Amino acid sequence: MATVFPSEDFSVENASEKLRKAMKGLGTDEAAIIKVLASHNNEQRQEIEKMFKTMYGKDLRDDLKSELRGNFEDVVIALLDPPRVYDAKELKRAMKGAGTDEETLIEILCTRSNSQIAEIKHHYKKLYDKELEDAVSSETSGHLKRFLVSQTLGNRSEDYDIDYDLAEKDAQDLYDAGEGQFGTDESQFNKVLSLRSFPQLRATFEAYQRIADRDIMESVRRECSGNIETAYLAIIKSVKDIHTFFAECLYKSMKGAGTNDSTLIRVVVSRCEIDMMQIKDSFERVYDKELSKFIKGDCSGDYKKMLLALIGER
Repeated sequence: MATVFPSEDFSVENASEKLRKAMKGLGTDEAAIIKVLASHNNEQRQEIEKMFKTMYGKDLRDDLKSELRGNFEDVVIALLDPPRVYDAKELKRAMKGAGTDEETLIEILCTRSNSQIAEIKHHYKKLYDKELEDAVSSETSGHLKRFLVSQTLGNRSEDYDIDYDLAEKDAQDLYDAGEGQFGTDESQFNKVLSLRSFPQLRATFEAYQRIADRDIMESVRRECSGNIETAYLAIIKSVKDIHTFFAECLYKSMKGAGTNDSTLIRVVVSRCEIDMMQIKDSFERVYDKELSKFIKGDCSGDYKKMLLALIGER
């Protein structure tokens, strides 16, 4: 269940006027900006952005960037992008400059549907004049590279009828590729985790439990390490309980010293119109603390207020 909804009494002109007023003259009314952006869904924000330029001959993003700073600016600008455009930009950010943010690549590419991957690829090519597959291939290596390239193809089965014989075979193949031999045949994990639908994988993991007498997540942790372990587990966790997967992403972004603000912003922005209520419930169940209290402890000022508004804590 979402925490951000379409405004029922939507007036694109009125919303544009409120944003203009919030930025006009000396000072900025950040509370008004939060109220407008958090009380409209993404589709309505696209209309507001167009109307703002029509009414005032100015670019809404440019005005916001000139008035805002830091993480608050980042979350506000993120809210203006269509979801798959935002994904494309986040993938680019993860591969920009020295080093690569593999966890962002894993989170996005392992949790989006075939149609969403196709849309991300379209926008990535349009924005950066480069194929996403080529970018991922040039910025990663080894087993992780092969696994993420498979995800960029967006070729997962969409046949949601479960083939239980196939599930048994795949489960045995995964066992033989890992626990059942010395060393690990990552290509077998790559094939099964990249090709099968989520319902089919759910049946496979149940069959694996019977064959191996342990959960497949435990086997992956025993057999793999580093980023490829993280990538395999991202698929497995998403199949088992995607709300808990994103709750874990949020927890990791805020635990310990410092905050991974890009992950915190991305998960909140990308899930607030989909299933943030379930993610909040999972967060509290797993970590015995409300998500809002974590945000209040790790964030401050208008940035904190915007995140709280987006998770339904207005």
